[in-house]
Amino acid sequence: MGLSLALNTARTSLVATSSQIAVASRNIAGANDASYARKIATLVTGGGAVRVVIARASDAALFARKLDATSASAERNALLGGLTTLSRTVGDTADATSPAARLGALNAALQAAANQPDKTAILRTAVDAARDLAGSLNTAAESVHGVRLEADKAMSASVARINDLLVQYDAANRAVIRGTAEGSDISDSLDDRDRIIAALSEEVGLTTVEREGGDLALYTDGGVPLFERTARSVTLAATAAFAPGTVGAAVTVDGVPVTGSASPMPLASGRLAGLAALRDDLAPAYEAQLDAIAGALVEVFAETDKVTPSAGDRPGLFTLGAGAASTAGSAARIRINPAVDPQRGGDLALLRDGGMNGAAYRDNPATDAAYSGRLRGLAAALAAERGFDPGADLKGSASLLGFAAASAGWLEAKRKDAAAAAEYQATLLGRAGDALSNAVGVNGDDETAQTLQLERSYTASAKLLTLVDDLLRTLLDAVR
Repeated sequence: MGLSLALNTARTSLVATSSQIAVASRNIAGANDASYARKIATLVTGGGAVRVVIARASDAALFARKLDATSASAERNALLGGLTTLSRTVGDTADATSPAARLGALNAALQAAANQPDKTAILRTAVDAARDLAGSLNTAAESVHGVRLEADKAMSASVARINDLLVQYDAANRAVIRGTAEGSDISDSLDDRDRIIAALSEEVGLTTVEREGGDLALYTDGGVPLFERTARSVTLAATAAFAPGTVGAAVTVDGVPVTGSASPMPLASGRLAGLAALRDDLAPAYEAQLDAIAGALVEVFAETDKVTPSAGDRPGLFTLGAGAASTAGSAARIRINPAVDPQRGGDLALLRDGGMNGAAYRDNPATDAAYSGRLRGLAAALAAERGFDPGADLKGSASLLGFAAASAGWLEAKRKDAAAAAEYQATLLGRAGDALSNAVGVNGDDETAQTLQLERSYTASAKLLTLVDDLLRTLLDAVR
């Protein structure tokens, strides 16, 4: 081997080995970064020269699985958070403040009053129980509206984050396209792009489509373009307040609605999908059940005109207010009749005798203090079967007490299902993340061992270079 050839070989080896050591050092530095993919330095020969090409470990299938798991987990956690709030503030049948428990207390108070109709204190207890029941329904309705408002605010925050991430994605995608065209190292740009995609998948379900030149298009899991050459605008008109019947605005991507019943391509997963389901479906469904309870209470306690029965019934102990013809929002509007409320100058005896709407509606014309017929009739009506149709989940016949208990059970069942699904998705996400990390992540021990091996190679090349230098110096000295 000629000295010039040996010198060139040693120098090339030093450059290549130093590049490989630098890559190994990058890997060690990124070992604790979940978005970092292992870099692989490969020696390529050609034209009598050796160069280092840096590749990036990747597994498209595992990455797609992790994106799906991330979106599903975020959706379930969003649902669970809202349902837990409803369950905590509204309660269940064992909670003394829940509508079901308040209804049971009213039933017990009516039966006690029927046994002793001449006792004013017992009548007062029954009216107080009715007031507590109405207040419980009002509070429950307010809780539903609060959950819907918080969900809407969270949706607005999610939309803002998506738009911000899309701006970042545009820059990262352009860096990949530019680096691909120039033939430069794009591994870090690919890491940045994947990190942004992973963050986007928390907010909305994603699918990716590779294009020529390193370009990567993004679509929602419903098929709406989210990024195709350029970022698409994601918008949501925030709702300032929620009242009975309020319909939240739909999230749109480039003008196409992706949430709500009118969406042609709705989101299937992601935090936005979970929040939209909570705001537009689950919370209104529960409010419809509360409205059904309130509407039934008005009907059960209504008074009939004894003089002209064809005149129809009028609200008795419970009222929805003047001009309230629809049952929508009944839980938010229900109150006890001022005519029987002693706190507003009402007469407690009207609960026993009837006549809150005038003398024509009195059941006990003689105002007999021992009269218990109306009180027993009201207690029996509470326990009687009646039809309910607040929605597909709880259609059928039940007593008011039974329906209230079924409503609380429905809410708790939804919460438990959401909790189980959230736990399952969290486990699935953890395993998907572990699988991807094992495939493309960095093993610090392996990288350290490889660095030591490369350092030995570097030392050998340096010794060869020193030897060639000594030989050249000897040769020059001999020529002189």
